[in-house]
Amino acid sequence: MGNIFFVALYQPLYNLLVILYNFLPWGGVGLAIILVTILIKSAVFPLTFKSMKVQKEMQEIQPKINGIKVKYKDNQEEMAKQLMAVYKEHKVNPFASCLPTILQLVIFITLYRVLSAGIGTIDAEVLYPFVHNPGVMQHMFLGMDLTVISIPLAILSAAMQFIQAKQMISSRPPKEVRENAATLDEDVTANMNRMMLTVLPIMMLVLGVTKLPGGTTLYIFVSTLLTYILYAIFISPPHMLKRKSASATEVPKQLN
Repeated sequence: MGNIFFVALYQPLYNLLVILYNFLPWGGVGLAIILVTILIKSAVFPLTFKSMKVQKEMQEIQPKINGIKVKYKDNQEEMAKQLMAVYKEHKVNPFASCLPTILQLVIFITLYRVLSAGIGTIDAEVLYPFVHNPGVMQHMFLGMDLTVISIPLAILSAAMQFIQAKQMISSRPPKEVRENAATLDEDVTANMNRMMLTVLPIMMLVLGVTKLPGGTTLYIFVSTLLTYILYAIFISPPHMLKRKSASATEVPKQLN
């Protein structure tokens, strides 16, 4: 298993970092990590877009889902059947958003291993034959050493995690759309929201100031920032869409 991880993930990512560094040595490892993050986001964009599309469709059918949960709250088997029927009718797979998250986690672990091994001095045994060995890589980025813990990057990453979590929560249907939902479901959702807004950013901050090298926290910051931008472009909160629609219908009335 260790050899598979090395050949399929560790070595390719290590070489990609070195290749990008060779093209833009003036940017150091920091710029190489940023470019790797952009390339990774681009590579998984089809999956990410599909995941976002599913989330948007789930928002649109949320009233139906809530109605089913209320109607069949005492009959879990029938509730499951009705929910599956709704998913099938609207061609929605509620588990489609899991794969991009798993891929990002795998890449995060791999990059952490690469940077923890020490990216400053190149390990020639890991390089492919066609990749130039620069000998030593410049690992300073904006005055921060990316091979060791970086408190500023840890704070930025935690803050970006918080902002992106708030964005995801705000994309949920407004309270008036969810008011008929089962109490248990609302409690679970509220707990998940609290975890996203507090536990995850705090965990990121603690790891960033105690364990993760600056290069890894830089990757997390850039990756979270890109996710925030993609959500802003492709996912609009349903209540905002409703407001836009309402505004569009009000204009003709005012003109009349």
